Amino acid sequence: MHVRPRQCAAHGVVPTLRLLLLILGVAPVVALAQARFRDAPLVDSPFIADPSAHVFDNRIYVYGSHDIQAPAADDQPGKGFAMRDYHVLSMDRIGAAVTVHPLALALEDVPWAAHQLWAPDAAYKAGRYFLYFPAKDKQGVFRIGVATGTRPEGPFTAQPQPMQQSYSIDPAVFADDDGAHYLYFGGIHGGQLQRWTAQGYDATLGDTDLGQPDAPALAPRVARLRADMLEFDAPPREVQLLTPEGTQITGGDLARRFFEAAWVHKHAGRYYFSYSTGDSHTISYAVGDSPWGPFTWRGVILLPVQGWTTHHSIVQVDGHWHLFYHDTQLSNRTHLRNAKVTGLVHEPDGSIRPINPFR
Repeated sequence: MHVRPRQCAAHGVVPTLRLLLLILGVAPVVALAQARFRDAPLVDSPFIADPSAHVFDNRIYVYGSHDIQAPAADDQPGKGFAMRDYHVLSMDRIGAAVTVHPLALALEDVPWAAHQLWAPDAAYKAGRYFLYFPAKDKQGVFRIGVATGTRPEGPFTAQPQPMQQSYSIDPAVFADDDGAHYLYFGGIHGGQLQRWTAQGYDATLGDTDLGQPDAPALAPRVARLRADMLEFDAPPREVQLLTPEGTQITGGDLARRFFEAAWVHKHAGRYYFSYSTGDSHTISYAVGDSPWGPFTWRGVILLPVQGWTTHHSIVQVDGHWHLFYHDTQLSNRTHLRNAKVTGLVHEPDGSIRPINPFR
């Protein structure tokens, strides 16, 4: 889920973004006000954003943020996103009727959390379902919690404390072919990743990582989950993101640097790390040979949607790949978003065909 709200450029593309798209070899989207949306929202209500999709027991389940009405707070990083609970969506197949399930987890049911239940993800192992979620603790610091249940739609029961050595936002679980599970996480600005050092959390470091444009960009984190899925089996590592030339992507490289919304999927034996670039409003991806990385940048998956934020997941259903994402079609409000799904194509050379959310 995003961390720096700003009313979206729904009536055109800012000059820097035009340049970005031209660099990528993609025709810039102009006159978005006249464009038609590529896909319809999965549901009209509630507002569900940051959709993380999984197939459990031959049914598609979507775990996302439950956006609610909140006072605008564009001058306070992420405070306009005041979500307080989770509802799971499910469907038999892509394009089928969508079920909105009852309450899965509420803020008041998380003993350590104070506010802001942001983008979650889920996993399954040995008859149990695990919901991973970020929330601010009583000190206003984002941590990652885990809740468990016996059904994919919940209800879930939260552990009494956040996961040890966890911090920041946007947990995403990847299950590898050998049964190991990895948790990727992190988000800059309101997601607080820039405030974490080897010594711990430092609130004086502020709300941005853009002060060193020539230094390596802040990196997302990854940790393998313990066998019980409740904790890390070792301290989190940084995920290295490289340019095609083999150098680290820098903080000033807004077209390619990591901002938030990590996701990993595996295709043809390779690991695809995808993420939101934030200010340049795209979902980019990088490819590697290990779930730990390093990952080398390959291109853009999703061009800018209507709305400042962009957050996604990628899942294979019945042999076909799909991208779940969100925009603001129903509300025209940055903090009231709706989930969508569209087809995704891996090209023969391993690249991913870019998706335009308009047509």
